Amino acid sequence: YREALQENTRERVPLQWAKIQMNLGAALGVLGEREGGTARLEEAVAAFREALQEFTRARVPLYWAMTQVNLGNALARLGERESGTARLEEAVAAYREALQENTRERVPLQWATSTGNQGVALMLLAGRRGDAEMAKLAVRQIEAAFTIMRDGGDAPSAAFYEAQLPNARALAQKLAKR
Repeated sequence: YREALQENTRERVPLQWAKIQMNLGAALGVLGEREGGTARLEEAVAAFREALQEFTRARVPLYWAMTQVNLGNALARLGERESGTARLEEAVAAYREALQENTRERVPLQWATSTGNQGVALMLLAGRRGDAEMAKLAVRQIEAAFTIMRDGGDAPSAAFYEAQLPNARALAQKLAKR
């Protein structure tokens, strides 16, 4: 992808350039998942932010939303590996952005992904902050994502969200007792 960016410059082919940036970010994100550190995930975040320079909401709203989800995913992985809350907060914000275009009525499976991933990030954030209300919101979002994915026939995504539910519910119960 880096080689492709040498020929497909932002000046010559801006949308193709943004697409390559998005693919580069996705590849870096996968590498970052497999590696222990944060360097590849940081590079993925940078690539997604580059893509957003051309994949604007006004120009290509669904690509913009997809890029926001990918950005949120990379930020959430960073947030999992770091002790603070800043990256998780950024992830939640990126998913919130995506949900402006990924509406339930327009693109239900993308809505479910945006909502469910935001719920998982909220669960982590609620745990670090000790925020019972945020934990309850996380449970509702993950439950909604699971239902839409299950009913929409996306079994792998449904299984992912279903696997998140016991942790989210346990956290919400624990924080509610405080």
